[in-house]
Amino acid sequence: MNKKSNNLLTTSLLVSTLLISNMALAYDRVTGKPFATRSEVIAQNGMAATSQPLATQVALDILKKGGNAVDAAIAANAMLGLVEPTGCGIGGDLFAIVWDAETKQLHGLNASGRSPLGLDLEDFKEKGLDAIPKFGPLPVSVPGAVDGWFMLSERFGSLPMQTLLAPSIEYARKGFPVSELIAYYFERNQVRIGDYPGFNDTFTIDGKTPEKGEIFKNPRLANTYEKIATGGRDVFYKGDIARTISTFMESQGGYLSYKDMAAHYSEWVEPVSANYRGYDVWELPPNGQGIAALQILNVLELYDIPSMQRDSAEFVHTFVEAKKLAFEDRAKFYADPAFNNIPVDWLISKEYAKERQQLINPAQAAKRIDAGRNDGDTIYLTVADSKGNMVSLIQSNYRGMGSGMIPTDLGFVLQNRGEMFALQEGHFNQYEPGKRPFHTIIPAFITKDNNPIMSFGVMGGGTQPQMHAQIVINMIDFGMNLQEAGDAPRILHSGSSTPEGKAMLDGGYVSLESGFSYETRRELMKKGHTIRDVVGAFGGYQAILYDAKNNVYYGASESRKDGQAAGY
Repeated sequence: MNKKSNNLLTTSLLVSTLLISNMALAYDRVTGKPFATRSEVIAQNGMAATSQPLATQVALDILKKGGNAVDAAIAANAMLGLVEPTGCGIGGDLFAIVWDAETKQLHGLNASGRSPLGLDLEDFKEKGLDAIPKFGPLPVSVPGAVDGWFMLSERFGSLPMQTLLAPSIEYARKGFPVSELIAYYFERNQVRIGDYPGFNDTFTIDGKTPEKGEIFKNPRLANTYEKIATGGRDVFYKGDIARTISTFMESQGGYLSYKDMAAHYSEWVEPVSANYRGYDVWELPPNGQGIAALQILNVLELYDIPSMQRDSAEFVHTFVEAKKLAFEDRAKFYADPAFNNIPVDWLISKEYAKERQQLINPAQAAKRIDAGRNDGDTIYLTVADSKGNMVSLIQSNYRGMGSGMIPTDLGFVLQNRGEMFALQEGHFNQYEPGKRPFHTIIPAFITKDNNPIMSFGVMGGGTQPQMHAQIVINMIDFGMNLQEAGDAPRILHSGSSTPEGKAMLDGGYVSLESGFSYETRRELMKKGHTIRDVVGAFGGYQAILYDAKNNVYYGASESRKDGQAAGY
């Protein structure tokens, strides 16, 4: 049997298994789409949607104490760093979009850290490396999240940091029951980074990662949060915490130093947008990948998507081919704008979209695209308050729990975002000292006629721009509500040149969730697509929609994760 025949047989067997399991689902909802997991949450005074119920409850408690959306978002993010350290924490970076109801303006925050000043491209060459390692000391960049909290708080917050971190400190000391999904990811991360110093002391109970329902405590993180709450931003970047990080990294052969920590700063940036059928979809500019979602939408706007069946080879093929085009630009141009002249306006223009659309063959999958990967884990949260303020916030360690570098007794892992740098000289995302790496995590927002409509995000590495575009299409083109738009079966194309210079040939592959029919899969294979089934790679969604007519918020969260949307 040849390789092609074997691939088709394997795909057919996987599809049959998926269809059988799909038939077992109970499609008995009285209202809404049959694939929806539940109806939307609706409330008047405030709404929070996070990837973990305890964090959602913390956000609501802060709102009820008189805090605003920014206060609640910071408190929820701190809580997620405790209860979901498998995806986020203060060793990572943060991005946010804030809708300020008073001025009716959107504000963007880039709180991503930079590479160590004492490490350069020659050091990697001397080590014989052609790519930055996934784990260990070399992929570590400055953690930007804490500075992001204080930037948000100083500009928009109303409650002191002591109040915002108090719930997480209490939970860290008294403990919390670990959810099923986080228990699973704890175990996976122990395999990846469990041999590094500090993992067992910080994240295990008697040497074993916590199981579902087991009470887990992190007193080291409680102590760190207390220092931040009382000592402010500088205790993390210029005080005892920065010194501990520097000393630990030096002991591990790393380069992140006290000087790097002390030099860190976040930046307020202008969000950028593309109009999709009358709605302005907002993303942050590079070094993140948000504009890829805008590029995809600009191309798809040129097609009559509403006339297509969502479960059709025509729609999936068109979507995937548009994604391929955007991700080629992503691989070439998306990087730190402080080091490059990135043509953002041109990339997200309608004129450029028309030019690129001409490259799409409606009958044949493009094979010119090199395939990459969609690894990485993240948390996304969104909060809205009674005054109309809304926050779209995303935060991550990158690969699950990050680099495995756990500074002595601090209770968190440093990120490995520096792995995303390319070691190719002349590449936009080439490694350079003091440079921000290409970033996958992206918050999003939608307005119409300069009025807020929706704050949303989808967790999951390179998955995110694809899912942002699908959420928008599900709602605008296919008429889904907020929850249905997230629950609908998703399309994932895993073929693109990667910003760190890694590639795979033959146009990559398409993965479809089990709600797509066998007929659609078969027709896609006829068009030349390779179909490959994957598990757990379709992201995690949270969203809040504002209904101006009734002056209420709608909330939705992710059925694929532990998320919860709740309001009051």
